Amino acid sequence: MGIISIEKANNLFWLGRYSQRVYSTLRGFYNGYDEMLDRNDTAYAAYCEAMNIPDVYGSKEVFIEKYPYDTENPDSIISNLYRAYDNALVMRDYISSESLAFIQLALFDIKSSKGSDAPLITMQFIIDHLLAFWGCIDENVDDIETRNLIKLGKTVEELDIELRMKRESAAVKRCFDRMNTYMRHTDIAYNESEYYALAYEITRPDISYQKALENLMKIYDLI
Repeated sequence: MGIISIEKANNLFWLGRYSQRVYSTLRGFYNGYDEMLDRNDTAYAAYCEAMNIPDVYGSKEVFIEKYPYDTENPDSIISNLYRAYDNALVMRDYISSESLAFIQLALFDIKSSKGSDAPLITMQFIIDHLLAFWGCIDENVDDIETRNLIKLGKTVEELDIELRMKRESAAVKRCFDRMNTYMRHTDIAYNESEYYALAYEITRPDISYQKALENLMKIYDLI
């Protein structure tokens, strides 16, 4: 494929980030759906606070109705899926038409699930198509730099969400190690001082999630 321009590297990186963001937020929504309905009316508010997104919902019912489907809300699941699609479309020649098709199928799924009597079933289809997308990248994309840029974005997003949700330190460390793997195999410049500050923070027994997140957000100019 040759040398990838900064602009195209940006597209690949954000394709990885947005596709992982959709996957992670869908899993969070999927796992929290029953809790919101049956046990904890304010679980959605705690989620919004952790993810640093405005609570524009006011009730669990509105959150369940709007968060997955509201195209006017930049923080909604469908808005992030459209961003993944836009980056995939631009990079179609790099990632293959088959890979793009799985993002298109995920978009079809989320539109179909709106108003469904069983939205969680349709949402599982979205998750399956995103998993198929990543499998297709591994299978069909021969260019190592292209694959690594997508996976770098994916693992940066994984670590971002793990820190925001304050997962246990072992899980955070695993995400950091995966991100490291792809950092070593891409040519994107990064802020070394912020990287080492992040590495130090994550290895501390009393990790400061907020500090680590601030370091992560400063590592790449792309973020």
